[in-house]
Amino acid sequence: MIAAENENTKQPNPITSVAGVSRFTEFDIYLFREGKHYHLYNKLGSHIMEYEGTMGTYFAVWAPNAEKVSVIGDFNGWNRGSHPMYPRYDSSGIWEAFVPGVGQGAIYKYFILSREHGFSVEKGDPYAMHWETPPQTASIVWDMTYKWTDKHWMERRLKLKGQPQPYSVYEMHLGSWKRVPEDNNRSMSYRELADVLPAYIKDLGFTHIEFMPVMEHPFYGSWGYQITGYFAPSSRFGTPQDFMYLINALHEEGIGVILDWVPSHFPSDEHGLAYFDGTHLYEHADMRKGYHPDWKSYIFNYGRNEVRSFLISNALYWLDVYHADGLRVDAVASMLYLDYSRKEGEWIPNEFGGRENLEAISFLKEFNVSVYSNFPDVQTIAEESTAWPMVSRPTYIGGLGFGMKWMMGWMHDTLDYFSKESVYRKYHQNQITFSIYYAFTENFMLPLSHDEVVYGKKPIVYKMPGDHWQQFANLRVLYAYMFAHPGTKLLFMGGEFGQTSEWNHERSLDWHLLDYKPHQGIMALLRTLNTLYKEEAALYEYSFEESGFEWIDINDSENSVISWMRKGKSDKDTIIAIANFTPVPRENYRIGVPKKGTYTLLLNTDDEVYGGSGIGNSSTLESVALPIHGKDNAIAVTLPPLAVLYFKYTKTGNNK
Repeated sequence: MIAAENENTKQPNPITSVAGVSRFTEFDIYLFREGKHYHLYNKLGSHIMEYEGTMGTYFAVWAPNAEKVSVIGDFNGWNRGSHPMYPRYDSSGIWEAFVPGVGQGAIYKYFILSREHGFSVEKGDPYAMHWETPPQTASIVWDMTYKWTDKHWMERRLKLKGQPQPYSVYEMHLGSWKRVPEDNNRSMSYRELADVLPAYIKDLGFTHIEFMPVMEHPFYGSWGYQITGYFAPSSRFGTPQDFMYLINALHEEGIGVILDWVPSHFPSDEHGLAYFDGTHLYEHADMRKGYHPDWKSYIFNYGRNEVRSFLISNALYWLDVYHADGLRVDAVASMLYLDYSRKEGEWIPNEFGGRENLEAISFLKEFNVSVYSNFPDVQTIAEESTAWPMVSRPTYIGGLGFGMKWMMGWMHDTLDYFSKESVYRKYHQNQITFSIYYAFTENFMLPLSHDEVVYGKKPIVYKMPGDHWQQFANLRVLYAYMFAHPGTKLLFMGGEFGQTSEWNHERSLDWHLLDYKPHQGIMALLRTLNTLYKEEAALYEYSFEESGFEWIDINDSENSVISWMRKGKSDKDTIIAIANFTPVPRENYRIGVPKKGTYTLLLNTDDEVYGGSGIGNSSTLESVALPIHGKDNAIAVTLPPLAVLYFKYTKTGNNK
């Protein structure tokens, strides 16, 4: 044990740091330097452990350009001289120390004196698993032990890997879903959410929930997308175990959990990753590659092996320690292009003179390979808004390796089409059908996300034209069209009941709206759509394959009607969808069908239970032998105003 003098009093501190204690092997260091160490959270950071019969905490931090590093905290009066750390002999840049007597709940930072320009700073631990609640900025020593009870979920997840599954996602911001008005309008805690959220999601029928970033972030208004604590769920809502409790509760109700993950940029807060050891350690030194002009944040240096290890370890950490079922990767487009949101002269071409960020591309491929190698039963999902090819195709054929990609083109075209008055829609028929031309080039997820209901874009229901009734009818059409369209689904919170104000992260959703029938109707429709989506194989078995889709008629632009089929592995599973995008009902409207026989009505969005007018058809229709739409048989339907119908072939008929 090496006694260190107190910098201020020049008196020995009775609790001193110990040199020579390490959790690293030589192989760990080799992997770290090569960028291939994917479990650094077991090595770097703070870890409660026993050394020579004494309990304490081992600290390790990567700061290769530091002259001195020490641990400061509430256990030593934040004294910079009392607990020095010691550089490893192998020039890895890792500093270590064991501090006896320091344990659960100890608050700490690293004091770093750089070799560069005499720069000194107090930094939070990049690998800390718990942080103080903002605006406080220190890290916390924390034991991550938790007794999971989601074994059935995890076994089922593994059993079903690789099989077609319904994937209906409820996107949510933890701090503003439902607040507690009787307690100063505070956000609900992880455990409070665990008491109500799983039952709510299960009742609505969503298969998964996606949390906007839960990782610790200093600025609440960033919605979690400006992260300083990559390994810690935000302490605003509770402890790490509290967040585990929430995930466990969701799993016990059969609901998967997707976490937003942000490897594209990080903020410049002094206690965070930026300029960590007096040099641009995690970010590029050249701000033409290392600084994001839109978000005023730093860009990771994907070409630095130790940074790659940090990021991939972080991804695997959430899947491993928190049992997450998937990662939705934010802002992938900003990573792929060197000139993203930059003017000429503000970016550096790659070695071949192109605009592609070769280091980021390589990183994303390695990230996906690492995730699926370690967790073959999860999903990675790319938020990628450009025409970059093969985002969701395997790396061994040249793809980026993601499991799915957000279908941003569909989202923009669809919302633009629905914003048009129905009388003009006949001139834009191609806008609502065009997505099928590229629907099978990727494994697409259809997103109606938080980005579409903020900053003056209006809530989804008020994007719709017409009077109050037509707005809600249009919303019902949008959702039914979405669920019958190929691809998986995502809906932002509030959309399930027709939120009438833009999302505001500082306040709760407008839950009082559920006192009114139009909003109750929207929620009832979402329940039905999610039920049908899970029960009808044709709606999910071939979500990403052309064989699961067939147009019946897209040429009736005059009436703004389209019809199509969704097909499963069995012909008996085929579902026919018909959408009327105008408020004009149409009697005896004929639709070609693939077989003669009986067709059963599964859904009419104009049903009164959903807030519709109640115009409809009998529960079953018999086909007639009438060639139309390239088919030998047809059914005659009544198309309600602004409505979508689903029919399913149920038995053979006798028509000639």
